[in-house]
Amino acid sequence: MRWCMLLAAAVLAISADPIIYFREQFEDGDEWQNRWVESKSKSDYGKWQLTAGKFWGDPEKDKGIQTTQDWKYYALSARFEPIGNENQSLVIQFTVKHEQGIDCGGGYVKLYPADTNQEEIHGDTLYCIMFGPDICGTVHERVHIILNYKEKHHLIKKNVTCMHDESTHLYTLIIRPNNTYAVKIDNEVVSNGTLEDDFGFLLPRKIKDVNATRPVDWDDRKRIEDPNELRPDDWDERELIVDPEAKEPHDWDSAMDGQWEPPMIPNPKYKGIWVPKIIDNPNYQGVWVQPDMDNPDYVPDDTLYRYEELGVIGLDLWQVKSGTIFDNFLITNDEILAEEIGNETWGASREPELKMKTIQDEARDAKDEKKQRYKKLEEEFKMLDELERQENERKSKLRKRLRKQYGLEPQVEQPQLPEPSHPKDEL
Repeated sequence: MRWCMLLAAAVLAISADPIIYFREQFEDGDEWQNRWVESKSKSDYGKWQLTAGKFWGDPEKDKGIQTTQDWKYYALSARFEPIGNENQSLVIQFTVKHEQGIDCGGGYVKLYPADTNQEEIHGDTLYCIMFGPDICGTVHERVHIILNYKEKHHLIKKNVTCMHDESTHLYTLIIRPNNTYAVKIDNEVVSNGTLEDDFGFLLPRKIKDVNATRPVDWDDRKRIEDPNELRPDDWDERELIVDPEAKEPHDWDSAMDGQWEPPMIPNPKYKGIWVPKIIDNPNYQGVWVQPDMDNPDYVPDDTLYRYEELGVIGLDLWQVKSGTIFDNFLITNDEILAEEIGNETWGASREPELKMKTIQDEARDAKDEKKQRYKKLEEEFKMLDELERQENERKSKLRKRLRKQYGLEPQVEQPQLPEPSHPKDEL
């Protein structure tokens, strides 16, 4: 029954007509500044510029907005017609290029309610969805997915690792009306699941039964002493015994010296403390676990996915080293359409961008004397490895020749073949 409900919801989402709620590719020069509003909640927010960066697939199509100042907060947003996603999927997609080799900073977007004042946006402004890469060193490299439910933000429980290099990457979040989600990087799914399980919106379905107690006869002893093994009758556990050959000295004066006691000596028959053999417990029941029960306070909600009156997309960030380029923003209700647009934009530029970057890296490395010395050293090491291989091969052949010369070749045992059977003479 549950699968039927999920399938029905999925069909309903697919049957909805594809709608593009918001799309921004920065293809009209400086006109983007008329659509994007910088917050005035602080006077020293970082500045943006339009650029394709140091390397690209297409110098015009790959232009995006880039952070330009180190150690700065950024707060920039754009408005779109208010939308809701009841009975529809919600897809958020954009590209990020940390061409500066980011060490610490955000690369995520936030979706705000339609009534948000863009000039007052700051880090504590209420948002509905936060999604995208966040990096700090090599320890914190994750895709942030934070969803608002009943005025409270819920961070995804899973650790979704983001890309940490200098190339452009496509990030996509899909929220479906069957209360499932998916995260894609470069049009490949890297995480998915249910909103209820992975975000903790609701109280748990099951809780521990606090009234359950462990049965008095529950046996959690994995190994026990063998009850059938008895200590031998002649087992002697006395480590010391009275010396049987000791005699009271003839001059012992009990009145003066006290009562004479014979000395103790090591027991020659001492066998140690007898310990029965340890065996597997045939009655072992395992570790007792307190059973679960239905949570009486659990209330299901089929609308975890739903947002009403979304109307602003923003970049509310902190960056230590600036230089990140954002582009190809898309909000739609169709994940197939989003994948197609991703392939037409990011996908078309991926290979030529990588080729241009490789050429630049090789040219830079050619001017770096230290890197060239390391490269030369690696080549010399490879030559030494090859000479060593050839020398070992020459020595191996020489050893074989000498063994053969002295008639001491290792004998290879020949497999014995079964003797051929002969038909018996006919009588």
